[in-house]
Amino acid sequence: MPTENQKTDNQSAQTIHPWHNLQLENVTVRRGGKCIIADITFSLACGELVVVTGPNGGGKSTLLRTILGEWPYEGAITFSDCQGKVSTRPTIGYMPQHLIFDRQAPLTVADLMLANCSRWPVFLSHRKKDRQEISKILEQVDASRLIDRRLGELSGGELQRVTLAFALNPIPDILLLDEPVSALDAKGQALFYQLVLDLRARYDLLTLVVSHNLDIVTQYATSLIVLNRTIRFSGPTRDVLEARESGAMI
Repeated sequence: MPTENQKTDNQSAQTIHPWHNLQLENVTVRRGGKCIIADITFSLACGELVVVTGPNGGGKSTLLRTILGEWPYEGAITFSDCQGKVSTRPTIGYMPQHLIFDRQAPLTVADLMLANCSRWPVFLSHRKKDRQEISKILEQVDASRLIDRRLGELSGGELQRVTLAFALNPIPDILLLDEPVSALDAKGQALFYQLVLDLRARYDLLTLVVSHNLDIVTQYATSLIVLNRTIRFSGPTRDVLEARESGAMI
């Protein structure tokens, strides 16, 4: 039974992020006459951390970008609250596999963050209130010390934290992460996923992660989806891993 504090925390998270249930029904994406993903059906609830895995070209990134609304699709994608009320405009945070920028440009972390949260031109001096706001966002990913660093000077782990902070501004209802640790070593991956786990608990976030490497991420995932153009297997993490070991997924 939850304590009174836990009840208050859960109620607060639901008030801030009411649209955090996701349902896909027979979603199919075609591009250039070719079927990229077909008949994708699943339901996910707030607080889940779901990993999507599968071979290259299997449609994992396409799935995320379709949920984002970037690509047309057949079928239905529905966002709803805990009472079943449907919304068409949830806040979705997206972290791409690679942040594309000119490493020689004098662009700082503050410049990047301000471009996302303020109409004040980044080439002008930063306003105090804007710096305070982005500092708070960076603090959530333990990166406030990087606020004045140039993007081109950041290590792989530092850049991943900054990119995650960018996806968290504003705090989303649903967080989509596309191969977020591909440039990190095992220690960096573990640190990153622990950070994501903390954020998920703090905000009751529904988090969907695309990953090839299951060795670390499965320690944190509530469930797995194996995707190769269509869903080959899905379920609680332990069940999917046992199916993989037994060869049932082949």
